[in-house]
Amino acid sequence: MALTYLLVDGENIDATLGNSILGRRPTPDERPRWDRLLKFAEKTWGQTAQGLFFLNASSGLPMAFVQALRALGYAPVPLSGTADQSVVDMAIQKTLEALLDRDDDVMLVSHDGDFLEAVEPLLGGGRRVGVVAFEEFRNHGFTSLRSKGLEFFDLEHDTKAFNTTLPRLRIIPIEEFDPLQFL
Repeated sequence: MALTYLLVDGENIDATLGNSILGRRPTPDERPRWDRLLKFAEKTWGQTAQGLFFLNASSGLPMAFVQALRALGYAPVPLSGTADQSVVDMAIQKTLEALLDRDDDVMLVSHDGDFLEAVEPLLGGGRRVGVVAFEEFRNHGFTSLRSKGLEFFDLEHDTKAFNTTLPRLRIIPIEEFDPLQFL
């Protein structure tokens, strides 16, 4: 049975949302609705999605958030390491490498170009591979992989994972342009 693994780099998404889009720490209503993202993955590729949410738990485990993730159907992946280790990145890279031996599809939720080398070998076969991110902040290195089959999804506009409209400046495809949004 086909399965989509949804690999969430929560630190990266939170940092991009707070630092690059909002310019401050997001309020709870400005954060993604993670359940919608999981449903998006299932609907988009028409199969069950298993969400893996990677967390840096080196300084403790946010139990309320972990319980919420579990209730939404995610498998939290709490990690620890030394201060100089990017444990979330390391674990996602290892997971992408482990998926080479499986036929499952993969959606990576991150902007991080550190995953380019691990994503590329997943392309070209029968598996679907996608990157979910704010398109204007997605690492440009992923663009070269589009010709090899990498799919792109915008975290706000495609997944509908937010309750509020984020203050983003987005290039609008002409077929989506609605002048009423500007009037």
